[in-house]
Amino acid sequence: MKPRKSGRFVSQLTRSTMAIVMAGGRGERLRNLTSYRAKPAVPFGGKFRIIDFSLSNCVNSGIRQILVLTQYKSHSLIQHVRRGWGTMRGELGEFVEIVPAQQKMGEWWYRGTADAVYQNMDIIEEYGPELILVLAGDHIYKMDYGPMVAFHVQREADVTVGVVEVPVGKASQYGVMTIDGESRVVRFAEKPAHPEPMPGREDMALASMGIYVFNRAFLRARLEEDAERQESAHDFGRNIIPDTIKTRRVFAYPFQNVETQAQAYWRDVGTVDAFYEANMELVHVSPELNLYDEDWPIWTYQEQVPCAKFVLDEDGRRGQAINSMVAGGSIISGATVEETLVFYNVIVDEQSHIHRSVLLPHVEIGRRCRVRNAIIDEGCLIPDDTIIGEDRAADETRFHVTDNGIVLVTSDMLNAPAVHGKVESGA
Repeated sequence: MKPRKSGRFVSQLTRSTMAIVMAGGRGERLRNLTSYRAKPAVPFGGKFRIIDFSLSNCVNSGIRQILVLTQYKSHSLIQHVRRGWGTMRGELGEFVEIVPAQQKMGEWWYRGTADAVYQNMDIIEEYGPELILVLAGDHIYKMDYGPMVAFHVQREADVTVGVVEVPVGKASQYGVMTIDGESRVVRFAEKPAHPEPMPGREDMALASMGIYVFNRAFLRARLEEDAERQESAHDFGRNIIPDTIKTRRVFAYPFQNVETQAQAYWRDVGTVDAFYEANMELVHVSPELNLYDEDWPIWTYQEQVPCAKFVLDEDGRRGQAINSMVAGGSIISGATVEETLVFYNVIVDEQSHIHRSVLLPHVEIGRRCRVRNAIIDEGCLIPDDTIIGEDRAADETRFHVTDNGIVLVTSDMLNAPAVHGKVESGA
């Protein structure tokens, strides 16, 4: 079929598309960062939450009917979405609606991603969208969904899966697929122990982004069939996609830079190390993820705070930030912040030195502290003269230290007695 590229064609498709954002996962691999919040609600990039990227992609793509499905530890996520995303024009049929798990189908909550959508098909059909875009709410990327939706229609697909190239060594964390010359998916394995590499690319595999496009009627039929199967995990990656490949038209849509055809920026920040690295990338001179892009803004709710402030100008007591990002409301008082991402309303006191760290909102660092290679969680109060990130053995008695040596510090850890060995996750 000859591709149709007109903006009118794409905009008509996006207006008839509803997005379903899956935001109910436990996020256990993020350890204590998800002790009290869902993974999509974890702060990212100085002023955002992880879910803001999926929601911004929808709005910027012209998809203005969005359901956010929540389940575990959802209070802060619900609060954020209501505050930051409640400005859609209801009279124009636009909305971002939060849909908590409601035990609609019996005594169970959501049994898997597919079951989560199935339990809300009555809400979806009330609006009557032609196409359903299913999204993971816990990845960091910027993507225009319009061309993917158009690709789905042009290929007369039953299902279209967004895909990225990942190193084979990391591919076992994802759904891995094999495609033919027409981009049709011929094999799909969810988190395989031995991922199949791409043809001619033994070091790379094709991984699912957790993004799917379905025709509404087809989706309902597949979900109804799956709901009757007692042995099913009721999951898109484990059940719906592999079973559909056998008999229907399933295509892969490559997530690439439109101009260069190179792999576009996409990060699964599902581990503490991955979360740290993705934030650290932002302090580079020219990061791959451009948060200053006026053509594709990332929308969010943010507290109304004053500008960041740097005070004191004496040797050994000079407030300064070097190769860093510092959000509003923060005060660097006679301290040095270097290669660090500072969220809003953070205070760093005199003679402290922060190096290659992520300071989440409302953190206070006392005097004469040294913090390196660390994530300091929201609301932490670091006492005077604290040293973090220089002595792994000492850090492990109080905090969680990753295999890569990143120290995760939370308020619970600071208030708990020191023990030998790694602090156990509360997530």
